[in-house]
Amino acid sequence: MANITNTLSNLIHSTAFFNLTWGNYVMILVALVFLYLAIRHGFEPLLLVPIAFGMLLVNIYPDIMADPASTSNGVGGLLHYFYILDEWSILPSLIFLGVGAMTDFGPLIANPKSFLLGAAAQLGIYSAYFLAIFLGFNGKAAAAISIIGGADGPTSIFLAGKLHQTGLMGPIAVAAYSYMSLVPIIQPPIMKLLTTEEERKIKMEQLRPVSKTEKILFPIIITIVVCLILPTTAPLVGMLMLGNLFRECGVVKQLSETASNALMYIVVILLGTSVGASTSAENFLNIATLKIVVLGLVAFAVGTAGGVLFGKLMCKLSGGKINPLIGSAGVSAVPMAARVSQKVGAEADPTNFLLMHAMGPNVAGVIGTAVAAGTFMAIFGV
Repeated sequence: MANITNTLSNLIHSTAFFNLTWGNYVMILVALVFLYLAIRHGFEPLLLVPIAFGMLLVNIYPDIMADPASTSNGVGGLLHYFYILDEWSILPSLIFLGVGAMTDFGPLIANPKSFLLGAAAQLGIYSAYFLAIFLGFNGKAAAAISIIGGADGPTSIFLAGKLHQTGLMGPIAVAAYSYMSLVPIIQPPIMKLLTTEEERKIKMEQLRPVSKTEKILFPIIITIVVCLILPTTAPLVGMLMLGNLFRECGVVKQLSETASNALMYIVVILLGTSVGASTSAENFLNIATLKIVVLGLVAFAVGTAGGVLFGKLMCKLSGGKINPLIGSAGVSAVPMAARVSQKVGAEADPTNFLLMHAMGPNVAGVIGTAVAAGTFMAIFGV
């Protein structure tokens, strides 16, 4: 009888109920909220579902992220090995390969001025950098946090790993992806506040046709120019442009399809679950995380405002030919930010079609955020 009692007692005490803290329950609730937003409201579900589920798993069973050095048999948790691929910057770079294979750079080639709007939207990154230092973060941590302003999750993870800020990678990644998913909620009020109804109604001229030769040369030239100036951007810009070259050259259809579909989705699963699993209660529920979330929001808002305000300047200089709304797409969240520009413009005038015009700054923002990350890496000698 005693053996049966002891066995039952051991089974009961081995359940998670006896091992979880109040913080774990809070994080489980947060994970459920993220799952609700992703499934019910469609907020970046491809990213938010695996991130939320990874968050759920690690707060029920922390050993799923166990380091091999801390285990009796020298074998780490499943998601620990996924997470190593984040730290080594492998998964973020592969995400860029897929993004390049999925993205049409034609609008950017047709309207090179879009580069300026994409650059202006990076204002949020540099503003957040100095604000993070003011709030007590060291230079490398401030740089890793500030990239959230680009609304680019893979770049945020990439830079945090390169600058050895792995302790902050979870909160940074969750904040970056959360703001990416909330683009349709955060951006429109800022866009409407900074523009007049007349400006939002501006119709832009149809973009010129872009030849196949231009589309093939573009990723090659951008790789050479950007990587010669900032070699540290090669893992991101290089993979982005390689994916786009797969798409445009027309002779490697299988590689293009694999990079934009099967490989992309495999990497999203690995990256999403491992990032979510880095948000255990002890790592996530602290003052530093709260600061990161606030800094990310400030960076994102300032970046949106910077793009719109520069769009207003270009509107004036062009004699009213450029709709300032497309500047908000420079924050890089492809293609959601461009869709938001289209949506806000269509609210002012249902016959206004800004999507393709907004894709130019949108793609430029991806490149601009990668350049910002490379600049920080060069500054800190990484």
